[in-house]
Amino acid sequence: LGIPYLIAVSGLGILGILIGGWGSDNKYSLLGSLRSGSQMISYEVSLAMIMLFFVLITGTASLQEIVLTQQGTILDWWIFKIPGLGIVAFLLYLVSSTAEINRGPFDIAEAEQELTAGFHTEYSGMSFAMFYLAEYVNLVSAAGLVTTFFLGGFLPPLIGVEAVDSVLIQVPGLLWFAIKTFIIIVTIMFFKWTFPRPRVDQLLSLEWKFLLPINIVLLVLGGIFVANGWIL
Repeated sequence: LGIPYLIAVSGLGILGILIGGWGSDNKYSLLGSLRSGSQMISYEVSLAMIMLFFVLITGTASLQEIVLTQQGTILDWWIFKIPGLGIVAFLLYLVSSTAEINRGPFDIAEAEQELTAGFHTEYSGMSFAMFYLAEYVNLVSAAGLVTTFFLGGFLPPLIGVEAVDSVLIQVPGLLWFAIKTFIIIVTIMFFKWTFPRPRVDQLLSLEWKFLLPINIVLLVLGGIFVANGWIL
């Protein structure tokens, strides 16, 4: 899998939600699907720009090669590898991913107080189950990508102490990937329990007025780091 593929496929989910809301013949479902579509399109821009940031600093669009560029200790993971920029990119990607997959507190597409249940109000049984399943598949996928880009993917969290690292390196990479992904999933779910839900206009303003300009600056700084050879 490569980054261009991810950018292309991630945009297809918008069509399913729009069609599902329109096909319900319910004003709440239609409004929920339109909200979701505008939200996903907006935050897709930030996600795509951060992915392009990784193409810029790693010189590759391959997810496996991006993971391999983080070999070494924990300090070689991209969240720490570029002082300051890595943590900023991580926070931007985490917030954008949470909004992209309609998880709380950004679940304005199914705001119970306003839209009953959003775009799946009229669905029940297996139809509703498929929507619900897709939401959690998106959650796991988003957490997996955060792990891949920032937390070393399947690489063990080595700390530079030979006695400890010799034990950590024996653990299968798949297990490390699952543990890191689980931590990100819990973090995203923690957002829902902690922060209040914003209004739809506040959510879109957050993207276009704040996150997008920061992403543009991040790309420019990434280019400066690469041009000057400051990335090891």
